[in-house]
Amino acid sequence: MIQFTERARTMVRQFLAESDEADLALRIGMSGSPVAPTFDLTLIGAAERTAGDRALDAGGFTVVIREADAEILDGATVDYVERVNESGFEVRPASAARPAPGRREGIPTGPIADRVRSVLESQVNPAIAAHGGMISLVDVEETDVYVEMSGGCQGCALSRMTLKQGVERMLREAVPELTAVHDVTDHASGDNPYL
Repeated sequence: MIQFTERARTMVRQFLAESDEADLALRIGMSGSPVAPTFDLTLIGAAERTAGDRALDAGGFTVVIREADAEILDGATVDYVERVNESGFEVRPASAARPAPGRREGIPTGPIADRVRSVLESQVNPAIAAHGGMISLVDVEETDVYVEMSGGCQGCALSRMTLKQGVERMLREAVPELTAVHDVTDHASGDNPYL
């Protein structure tokens, strides 16, 4: 079951009340890798629901999710946050994502995963080890890869530049079919960033 904070529940009810349309529901959609999902919340009418949707009662309004997203959203918390330059809904999954199909005990497998891991182990990690850093492959979804930085790279001010101008370039040279390299690192929790 998806939990809503009181602030999120109030905001959903406010958006529903401001709409002219009847029978609206809140759709929570997920995209990206299960390791680092992105969530979108939209109001939908009854005609926009599909056969693969699951409707849930959220205490005064209906939430619609895709059946395929049910496992990741089970136990998730929806909050409405207001920060200095942004405000909006934030979905926090209950726990770390479960291993995606095609993965062996949480380890990405397959030809792309093997080639990316080889580049990380032989070229990238030896180069950033001098700064106490390491980059690990955490997921592969078709031709998109998801990496996580740790050690001196986690929280480092130059981590984005290191990833885009160095690591991504090396990976694309070795694995030309890559379409994107995504950083799923929680940089805010880095304990020992290289400065």
